[in-house]
Amino acid sequence: MARSISKGPYVEASLVEKIKKAKASGKRDVIKTYKRASMVVPEMVGLTIGVHDGRKFASVFLTENMVGHALGEFAPTRTFRVHSGQRKAGKATGASAPSASSSSAPQKTAPKPAAK
Repeated sequence: MARSISKGPYVEASLVEKIKKAKASGKRDVIKTYKRASMVVPEMVGLTIGVHDGRKFASVFLTENMVGHALGEFAPTRTFRVHSGQRKAGKATGASAPSASSSSAPQKTAPKPAAK
């Protein structure tokens, strides 16, 4: 369920203060925050926010399309590696997707110097 319009977007007060200081100073430093639930408001557009994903701070450059979304949406907390079925199939038949080095186009190599 969405937040009530009369309440307005949720933005942590400490984060708002950090944003005001960054705008006033004109520096483009990363603003680190643990406040994943805070909404992106128009005042944040153009800033880089370091959103904590549980392990490290993921740098997120905020654009106009991100306004109204939560900061946590742009810093995933889980690392996806591969589905278990794909892992089993990969061992039995080899790699499921061709790698860049095994393309059908001929590879250009540097000519070898002539031996004297």
